[in-house]
Amino acid sequence: MSAGSGKRLLVVWLALCAITIVSLVVGSLDGRVAHGANAAISSTAILIALVKVRIIFREFMEVRHAPALLCRLTDAWVLLTGVSLLGAYFVGTMVTSG
Repeated sequence: MSAGSGKRLLVVWLALCAITIVSLVVGSLDGRVAHGANAAISSTAILIALVKVRIIFREFMEVRHAPALLCRLTDAWVLLTGVSLLGAYFVGTMVTSG
């Protein structure tokens, strides 16, 4: 590992730590807000997790240096997972409330 890539990984790791702290703060708001804001908090938590997954794919699983097709496939996986999770969450809230 070169010095440049070591610094890059350190910066990425620190960014992931900061994102984790933000997600903890967002998660702690869940019990303190009005009922209608729960959807925003849950959506934000899911989106933060997906951003973290994409960063991990690119930086720690070396997809950044992979062929373009693999980069697109991993991005499509993140997008499909996000749509599935958010869709399931909102359908579930509609079913339980209605």
